[in-house]
Amino acid sequence: MQCGFGPYTEVRAPGAMLDGHMNRAHPHLHDVLIAVISLAFGVLFWAFGLYMNLSGHWVLHGSWVLLPLTAMAALEVFRRTHPRTVLLLGVLVFAADQCTQGNLATTSMFADLIYAAVLYGDDGTARRIPVITGVLTAVSTLAFVLLLREPEALLLGALVALVTLTPAITGSAVRNHRKAAEAAELRAEQTALLAEMDRTQAVTAERARMARELHDMVANHLSAIAIHSTAALSLDDPKTTRDALAVIRENSVEGLAEMRRLIGILRDDSGDLEPAAAPTLDGVGALIEQARTNGLDLALEDTRPPGSTLPAPVELAAYRIVQESLTNALKHAAQGDVRIRLAQADGLLTVEITSPIGPTEGPRAPGSGAGLVGMRERAALLKGSFTAGPAPEAYGKIWRVRAELPVTEGESA
Repeated sequence: MQCGFGPYTEVRAPGAMLDGHMNRAHPHLHDVLIAVISLAFGVLFWAFGLYMNLSGHWVLHGSWVLLPLTAMAALEVFRRTHPRTVLLLGVLVFAADQCTQGNLATTSMFADLIYAAVLYGDDGTARRIPVITGVLTAVSTLAFVLLLREPEALLLGALVALVTLTPAITGSAVRNHRKAAEAAELRAEQTALLAEMDRTQAVTAERARMARELHDMVANHLSAIAIHSTAALSLDDPKTTRDALAVIRENSVEGLAEMRRLIGILRDDSGDLEPAAAPTLDGVGALIEQARTNGLDLALEDTRPPGSTLPAPVELAAYRIVQESLTNALKHAAQGDVRIRLAQADGLLTVEITSPIGPTEGPRAPGSGAGLVGMRERAALLKGSFTAGPAPEAYGKIWRVRAELPVTEGESA
């Protein structure tokens, strides 16, 4: 942002002092030029005998006029870096100028010091100077009228206003305009920052969503392939090997189909972030059949009201939780029944999967723990609850996965 007469790009909060503390050490080049040009015009006015004070009373004649002219020009050099100090000194120099024949350049530079003090000074200075110059104008005009008792006295009051009040009001207006511009720039920067944060959060959320989808769609098939390939390599039985290879082929084909669907979603420019036909709880039966093929003993208990329907996000989350739980059971569960329970009551869909825990030689297929994280995220996105961990049962310990997903009112039949 440009402030004053020079290019500054420093970012400041709205209401901060505009240029008063920008560079205390070095005067601004434009201020030096203003001082030099004003001094040159003042000397030219003196050379041609052009003076301001024509009364001839209590006046120092001749070259005395050059002393306040030179002093005022020196103060102009620091009009931006020390605005209040040079104004206080400028009042003394201007008073001294009234004891000479006066110079238009000296008066003009004094008016500029008032303008610069309001524009570049601190907030207190910027508020006080217009009030002081306004009072000074009113008092001096009244004094001229009472002393001279002539209408021309009003012209002297107007001259005082032109030299003091006018530059103060002008500086205040410019200062307010620049503060408003700075505030608008700051708001624009904040808006851009918020937009970038929103974009980053959206990208992060989408990456997490796609990671969950990729894990849930493919991990089950790859886990089955790893388990059955291990069995095929460890057993020297042609029938067992053929059965294992059949399961491997089936899971490979289904895994590739899921991968193609996911890639299709990523390449789709239509704006659809979910597949055209997202999985629902109606597909749990197919999951169970596949899991049985992979060697799990499964039992399903579905106590939902007949014909009930759920919102698509709830259906998808419940399906993925069941799918991932079966994948984990395939990798970690001991021999025994794996039970799936679906229930819907009091505006909640309850999904619970239990599997037996027993002594094992470790997981049948490697895992990263992302499955539990993904299930917990799915429940949290729907404002639901999720728990997973060991739990006691009459016949031993089990691993229980339980999710409670809110169902939007009116969505269930």
